[in-house]
Amino acid sequence: MLVASTLTGSTVGPCPTRRDEAPVANPRRLRERRGWAFGFCVAVVEPLLLLVTRRRWRDGESIPAEGGCVLAVNHVSHLDPLTCAHFVYAWGRIPRFLAKAEVFEVPVLGRIVRSAGQIPVRRSSTDASASFTAAVAAVGRGDCVVVYPEGTITRDPDLWPMRGKTGAARIALSSRVPVVPVAQWGAQRILAPYAKRPHLFPRRTIAMSAGRPVPLDDLREQPLTPEVLREATDRIMDHVTRLLEEIRGEDAPGRRFDPRAAGLRETGNPYARARKSRERRRP
Repeated sequence: MLVASTLTGSTVGPCPTRRDEAPVANPRRLRERRGWAFGFCVAVVEPLLLLVTRRRWRDGESIPAEGGCVLAVNHVSHLDPLTCAHFVYAWGRIPRFLAKAEVFEVPVLGRIVRSAGQIPVRRSSTDASASFTAAVAAVGRGDCVVVYPEGTITRDPDLWPMRGKTGAARIALSSRVPVVPVAQWGAQRILAPYAKRPHLFPRRTIAMSAGRPVPLDDLREQPLTPEVLREATDRIMDHVTRLLEEIRGEDAPGRRFDPRAAGLRETGNPYARARKSRERRRP
């Protein structure tokens, strides 16, 4: 364990002291070949993160040092893939994210993320199964695949993990690899959900916590029915939520937020249409 303390409060936590901040030196040595693309990302992104963030990292040793695994992570900001990658890389693994396919179509950036071994996802399309196949192949090669079970930034008003999709469970049960829950908090203070302008200073604390693998052994021998996948997904989300409760120092709602039941769109900015409607009504 690097840091024993946790954040308190859902909006503004106590200012960390130097004793609270996780050391910059990576606690575990990288055992896999990094490649030019990921090395380029580290050279560019890591110094920026060290400049604008403080780190409260806990139990990173729960991430397997080698071998295929799935990390199931909550999603609170468009920035948090970078802060999550920082944590995972520090613990000696190269994270392979399931990223929106549109990112791969951006000139230059697309080549970098593709060469870095990231996995494109075409959401709500007939090609969505290709990302599942690619993710299973990746963990089969021994890669560390990072999945956001919620599928997008949480719609919960207080940014608690919402109802998860079954992708992480399907990958893990199909390939028999462990699912390690990871909770993160703090990136939303730098870049709020769907905001375009970051608040870089003062430096914000990024809290990351990894837990023990989610117990799924009793489900691995069963057919992958919707009921089995839902049970596995609920277990994964329960473990991620408990880690976030420890970080935030408060209890999550008793019932997990369901965007579909709330009438919110499941991808993209859920409030964009309402904002455009208000703008059209203005004189």
